[in-house]
Amino acid sequence: MNFASKLMQKVKDRFVQHKLKHYMDKLSEISRVNLQSWDNERLQSESIKLKKSIQDGASLDEKLVEAYALAGEAASRVLGMRPFDVQYMAGAAMHEGNLVEMQTGEGKTLAAVMPAYLNALQGNGVHILTFNDYLAGRDAEWMGPVYRFLGLSVGFVKEGMTIQERKQAYAADITYVTAKEAGFDYLRDSITMSESDIVHRPFNYAIVDEADSLLIDEARVPLVIAGEVASTGEDGSRMANLARELKLGEDYDFDENKRNVFLTDRGSEKAEQILRSGNLYEAHNSHLLTSLNCALHAESLLKRDVDYMIRDGKLELIDLYTGRVAENRHWPDGLQAAVEAKEGMQTKSSGKILGTITLQHLLSLYPKISGMTATAQDSSEEFEETYSLQVVEIPPNRPRVRIDHDSRIFTHKEAKLKALVKEIAEVHATKRPILIGTSSVEESDLLAVELKKAGVPCHVLNAKNDEKEAEVIAKAGELGAVTVSTNMAGRGVDIRLGGGNPEQADAVAKLGGLYVIGTHMNESARIDNQLRGRAGRQGDPGSSRFYVCLEDELINRFGIEKAIPAAYRTKKQEEQLEASIFHKKMEHIQRVVMGQNFEMRKDLNKYSDMVEEQRRIQQEKREVLLTNRDSLSSTERYVRLYHMDRSWSDHLAYVSYIREGIHLESLANRNPVDEFHNRIIHAFEQLPDKIEAETAKTLKKISSTTPKDQIDWEKEGLKIPSRTWTYLIQDQFMEKKTSIFGL
Repeated sequence: MNFASKLMQKVKDRFVQHKLKHYMDKLSEISRVNLQSWDNERLQSESIKLKKSIQDGASLDEKLVEAYALAGEAASRVLGMRPFDVQYMAGAAMHEGNLVEMQTGEGKTLAAVMPAYLNALQGNGVHILTFNDYLAGRDAEWMGPVYRFLGLSVGFVKEGMTIQERKQAYAADITYVTAKEAGFDYLRDSITMSESDIVHRPFNYAIVDEADSLLIDEARVPLVIAGEVASTGEDGSRMANLARELKLGEDYDFDENKRNVFLTDRGSEKAEQILRSGNLYEAHNSHLLTSLNCALHAESLLKRDVDYMIRDGKLELIDLYTGRVAENRHWPDGLQAAVEAKEGMQTKSSGKILGTITLQHLLSLYPKISGMTATAQDSSEEFEETYSLQVVEIPPNRPRVRIDHDSRIFTHKEAKLKALVKEIAEVHATKRPILIGTSSVEESDLLAVELKKAGVPCHVLNAKNDEKEAEVIAKAGELGAVTVSTNMAGRGVDIRLGGGNPEQADAVAKLGGLYVIGTHMNESARIDNQLRGRAGRQGDPGSSRFYVCLEDELINRFGIEKAIPAAYRTKKQEEQLEASIFHKKMEHIQRVVMGQNFEMRKDLNKYSDMVEEQRRIQQEKREVLLTNRDSLSSTERYVRLYHMDRSWSDHLAYVSYIREGIHLESLANRNPVDEFHNRIIHAFEQLPDKIEAETAKTLKKISSTTPKDQIDWEKEGLKIPSRTWTYLIQDQFMEKKTSIFGL
């Protein structure tokens, strides 16, 4: 670390200490408020007075101490859980719009109750955004009695609810909901033809649980609402067959980091001959070029049981960060169709996109957000730059005693697997519980087979089913348990030593607590720390160790020749590598890749930011039209809304088409971002005239042929989609092609 970096770190450390002192001062004030002698009626009466005071204009900051004392006492009486000092501190930091880092098992769920209660007293609603439906329901049921004791209402939203049920849940003072479900409801509201069908009220304050996952890992994921089944066009099997005929290194190649695939001159000529298309790079062949590029991407960069799996005849994507099936998620249409064609499946269109928004842009609609997670510090720069959220590291209630061992590094996968199985079998023989985090479905299945051969029974978790998953993960701390899991399975669920059985817990503690093993190094140290954090909760003993090798995907993708100096490269060997240079290089790779991924996310935001700006302009006009109460007739309002929505949907289809092939502009030495902006700005500028012309045309036709009270919208060709559905897009395209190592 150079002098400038050390100085900056000192400044940051001092700032953190200053912030912590501020929250410790708040804690002292709260501690001086003793409400234990009050009866329930007095507590509840005081909460009502506090609510009235705030709604009459008192500031939330002034009332924080009183509110937190009330909430803490209520939690103690209703749940038997009096908040720890660190939970009060975390709650105070969240109220001020910070992102708090609290170690696993430190009680984030209860800590969030206090800022949620205080902010809900304004009467404008608070959303607690959770990681999945299971946690939304669990936390609403668990913490709900505290809010209700204090005179506030609480609800939760899950998939499958009716409009009325959702409306009621969002009308509550505190609403537990997944970020994606809140986003999908926002998109549904954006295409409704009636005010009465809007389920959201104006956004106010959001507390983001598992904030690193939602604000970074999934922040760019576009949420989509679609309707009207569209017919499939290009025969995907034709391009899939062509992609298989082309040879890597001769007809096509990867970019520096194996994120993109590009045709060589030879490959272009070969494809042009087979397709009989003429010059693939002429404008009229852009669709063919994009389709072929998607087919090559599917064939060479996306691997079954790593990036996706086939189950019950359906293609299911696997989440990059969790290693589990990503529920209800698609790639962009062209890539989705290409992978389906590669697997010999009938291509299914995702329909016509009616609206879309990324999680990052959805969260920016809240006037105030805060968050909590166990792993934030490694990405503090990104949180501050992207969301203006400062990370406040909350000290643990009890000192952490978990031992994080140095990684064991091997030359090749076979040696690593052999050592892994040997280690697991030896530790299992002592009955110490073990949790193994793997990188993929493929790897977890392979490891389970090898463990079975070694006589080690294990539970394998590598697919969705949150409730069952939570149940299995909760038992991962029992004597003799061996759990092979994907990276973040059971997130939000504590692993208690002995599975909660006090006698077993003592026995497990004597054995050293939960032993966490990682089978690979992730692109982000934050993801590694999430796995480590499964052990050593609340001062429990525990340990962690990672097993990595020079053939692992992270090293292999960027090239071992760049990662390891030639003097230190070695032939395959069974023993682990001891030289410190390997450990240093592994850490270096991880730091640089984290930085590269941050830069890529910023670059990719340049695309979505422009589309979001256009969406907000369009949505503002739509809301004015939907809520208009002047001389405008219901017929004219319907027609204008219809053409406004249809034009926007057509615009999104054009944006999607341009986006799928825009990275190819770099081959012609043109800036893809500039080209993208120029095209979609030009297209967007034409929308108002198009909407006005279509509206006038339709109104003229209707007024001359149909009585206003007898209009058949379907007959007139103006029927809105009778069925809509939602999904998420897993964007795979990357534009940067520069080396990350600079060696």
